[in-house]
Amino acid sequence: MAVVDRVRNTRTFLEESWAELMKVTWPDWDQLKNATMVVIAFTVAISIIIWLMDSAVRFVISQIMGIFGA
Repeated sequence: MAVVDRVRNTRTFLEESWAELMKVTWPDWDQLKNATMVVIAFTVAISIIIWLMDSAVRFVISQIMGIFGA
């Protein structure tokens, strides 16, 4: 009976999942474009910040190493 229960549970899960997907309000094309642009802009901004921090740390470490002749 375990196999029959698993099949029944799987079917119930799929039916409930489909019902929930039908409740979703999907974004239209303009909302999708705007959200994509926001994600791209945020990714670029964070990448620039990380690059600046990395460059600053590299400069400081090279200065410290230069003081000690390494």
